[in-house]
Amino acid sequence: MTPKYRPLSFGVNRVQLRQGAAGVQYLQAKQELLDYPQRMTDRLQHWAQVAPERTFMARRQQLSDGSLGDWRHVSYAQAWASARGIAQGLINRGLSAERPVVILSENSLEHALLALGCMLAGVPFVPTSPPYSLVSQDFEKLRHVLATVLPGLVFAADAERYGKAILATVGSDVEVMLNSGQLEGRASSTFAELLATVATPAVDAAMQATGPDTIVKFLFTSGSTKLPKAVINTQRMWCANQQQMVQSMPVLTQAPPVLVDWLPWNHTFGGNHNFGMVVFHGGTLYIDDGKPTPALMGETLRNLREIAPTVYFNVPTGFEAIALAMQNDAALRKQLLSRVQMFFYAGAALAQPVWDSLFASAEQEIGERIVMSTGLGMTESGPFAIFVTSPDVKAGDLGVPTPGLELKLVEVEGKTEVRYRGPNITPGYWRAPQETARHFDAEGFFCSGDAVKWIDQADIHQGLKFDGRIAEDFKLATGTFVSVGPLRARIIGAGAPYIQDVVLTGINMKEVGAMVFPTQAVRALSGLGAGAAMSEVLAAAPVLAHFQQLLDALAAQSTGSASRIARLCLLAEPPTLDRGEITDKGSINQAAVLAHRAQLVQALHEDRLPSILFPHSN
Repeated sequence: MTPKYRPLSFGVNRVQLRQGAAGVQYLQAKQELLDYPQRMTDRLQHWAQVAPERTFMARRQQLSDGSLGDWRHVSYAQAWASARGIAQGLINRGLSAERPVVILSENSLEHALLALGCMLAGVPFVPTSPPYSLVSQDFEKLRHVLATVLPGLVFAADAERYGKAILATVGSDVEVMLNSGQLEGRASSTFAELLATVATPAVDAAMQATGPDTIVKFLFTSGSTKLPKAVINTQRMWCANQQQMVQSMPVLTQAPPVLVDWLPWNHTFGGNHNFGMVVFHGGTLYIDDGKPTPALMGETLRNLREIAPTVYFNVPTGFEAIALAMQNDAALRKQLLSRVQMFFYAGAALAQPVWDSLFASAEQEIGERIVMSTGLGMTESGPFAIFVTSPDVKAGDLGVPTPGLELKLVEVEGKTEVRYRGPNITPGYWRAPQETARHFDAEGFFCSGDAVKWIDQADIHQGLKFDGRIAEDFKLATGTFVSVGPLRARIIGAGAPYIQDVVLTGINMKEVGAMVFPTQAVRALSGLGAGAAMSEVLAAAPVLAHFQQLLDALAAQSTGSASRIARLCLLAEPPTLDRGEITDKGSINQAAVLAHRAQLVQALHEDRLPSILFPHSN
């Protein structure tokens, strides 16, 4: 029986392919990119005029006991007026691309208003990963950010949490601005003072002076074994990308979107894709102070029981938790599914059992499925680049290029790398000309490092599917090539819902190994109490027996040494942000995990771990 989906149209159904030199093809949508605004602030001004009372953004207020209370709303009229005052204050300070604004805060109303003020003034802002300040012990990455952009102003949410990082890294010649609190021995200004600045015609002149080539922000890549790079984001990139999203996802034009979103604004998914979508379409963003972690997921579920989104974005671990909760939470099912038109995930692979569970809950509640969509993009592409074209999506499918973006498919080391050229592609990395040159080929295409395959080579209009990261693939000592992406996805899919992610080992060794990061669901397998340490849980006989069965099943399906997991261990210590093992958006960084856990990798392959598993057929 053909499944029934809530109606959703797709904007790109046909593509065109042309042949280049040997081993090179070019792919693009047949649909042309339509006109788009010169600057995102034009859209903000438009909505402030035509829908001044509509909520632009809302966030729960923090109460004196630390809990979260009712929503505090900011309308489009209030956002426009606040941004004008902030812009004037920035103009008065003489800030510019050479002296931008660094923002250390998490997602917040103040963060949003400061970003809008920067955009009006034509001053780039730099949303910086909070863990660089709050988790790091040596502040190496924060120092690198500051040394790269040379800010004229550093804003932080509060002195208590960010004070140590600021005092350790921010020079005395740089203004520090705080939303609350004071720093001992260090002068600072307040966000309230900036907000109270009276706007003059200089703000209008500054906005009119911005255009497609104006730098809106610098977004730093996640960084793994190398320090993060500052990706230049221009008005052209952002505006073109939002128009591309409209043409690929016509659902965005049906009504102003309503988002309930935790995704961090220092990453392109939350900060460009979702934040930009709201401004472009006059939508409403409810800032979710939850996150897909055991400690914070409850807040996300609380918000989704109260606010019904029209489209919903998350990473796979978030959807996994939501799928599990909806099985027994009628209030969550009713509210979340009441008007959502599309689910969308990015950042890592989504296991098929999670899709199946979401579909089952939707069919139970509303009698039809909600389309689960995805694609491929990166910070350097704005991020929206490739998008699925059908509700019949399978894990790993990516789809077709968005209008106006040309893909170059290049054979590299036995795989096909996808490269990008279009108005949504960054002009390069800030103050890093050699790094910029290294990432663009002779035809001006950005080299992504992502490998792709055709979903169906006989029907190119279905588009592409993911084939891993070229840099993650490796050779065994025998010279056999290991394709990491597909093998990793197979393990995660087979191990759902007990596997969060997998890092494959075996570079220059005889066999492939796997280090598994388990989900919290393994606790139910263990038979131990809720207070048991994860190390105890993973050593429990039922847990080891389950993963032994999984390893045996995978071994039975393997076709050779490159697809056979010869040894497996379970990791009690989750991947860490501070070491770059996982990004803020939840995707694993294989290279960083291997680098920081090199001794563990060696012990795994020398059979020196206490709970190492081998396939019984070994």
